[in-house]
Amino acid sequence: MSAVDKAFHGLRHMIATGRLGAGERIPPENELCEELGVSRGPLREAVRMLVALRIVEPRHGSGTFVSQLRPEDIIGSLSLTVDLLPLSGLLEVYEIRRVLESHIAAQAAARATPETLKTIFEPIEAMEATEDPTEISELDNRFHSAIARIGGNPTLESLLGVFRARSRAYQLFTLPESAEIKRASDGQHRAIATAIANRDPVAAASAAATHVAHTERWLHAFLPPPEGDGPSASS
Repeated sequence: MSAVDKAFHGLRHMIATGRLGAGERIPPENELCEELGVSRGPLREAVRMLVALRIVEPRHGSGTFVSQLRPEDIIGSLSLTVDLLPLSGLLEVYEIRRVLESHIAAQAAARATPETLKTIFEPIEAMEATEDPTEISELDNRFHSAIARIGGNPTLESLLGVFRARSRAYQLFTLPESAEIKRASDGQHRAIATAIANRDPVAAASAAATHVAHTERWLHAFLPPPEGDGPSASS
């Protein structure tokens, strides 16, 4: 085990066991170096790694503190690795997304109010009115984010946001079948929103699963053909 790994796992163990709790300042460098048996360089690198993972946060002039360890923040750090997935790996993740989007749509159907429903229907109407791929992608993200927010679980909202961020790299609306894809996508968005507005969790879950399954199928167009390389991009 390298000195950086030793420092990283040592700090991680202190937090995991509760020795260092959420919001607490981590001990001074000299104390940590002595306890963990590492020098300042590896310790600082380990701290930088924990900052990237949103486990600790430096505060100018005050030191470094354990974060509030909110699940949604820590889950959000998965983007560091999920963003590296090749398309084949992303398609495997889509099976998870299909389940989670169904669940969160059902939750939204049970919890939506007239005010929150506006946050779902407004991006749909804007999507239907535009042909710009970048704008469609941004509006699509707003639509799905709004559903997740209504669903009421910030951790699920964060995880689904990570999955969508990776898939948005593949611009489906630049494919030759873009017109067909957009028509189907617009209709599926309407079906999800209508089910939520009707307070029908079963219909909302089914519509969400159908939409994600169709997106997964369209993403296969970006896989390279067996004989050679093909197009590469994300949605």
